[in-house]
Amino acid sequence: MSFKVLIADDEPNIVVSLEFMMKREGYEVLVARDGRQALEAIRRERPQLVLLDAMMPGMSGFDVCEAVRADGAVRDTRILMLTAKGRDTDVARGVGVGADAYMTKPFSTRDLMQKVRDMLA
Repeated sequence: MSFKVLIADDEPNIVVSLEFMMKREGYEVLVARDGRQALEAIRRERPQLVLLDAMMPGMSGFDVCEAVRADGAVRDTRILMLTAKGRDTDVARGVGVGADAYMTKPFSTRDLMQKVRDMLA
């Protein structure tokens, strides 16, 4: 069985590189370009993992994460927050809204892939 991974990010370069890495690992990849699309895709597609950018237009990743955790149907979706903001307060906010893990951009692709594998194990 192939795992379904949703990439939710508004930066095209990040989406392209993450999509390439995830497909190379054999994952089925979905893409959302903003927070509202991400939340709709999570509810509709039920991915096993979401790579969620914290800062997106329309609805932030923090808001998406909070909405997912409040929705009984998708509450158990694993969420890895990705952000350019690495301050302790941002990490605490991500964990506070229910993110399972947090990585700061720029990140090592090897570290990211290891984190993804661990979260899907």
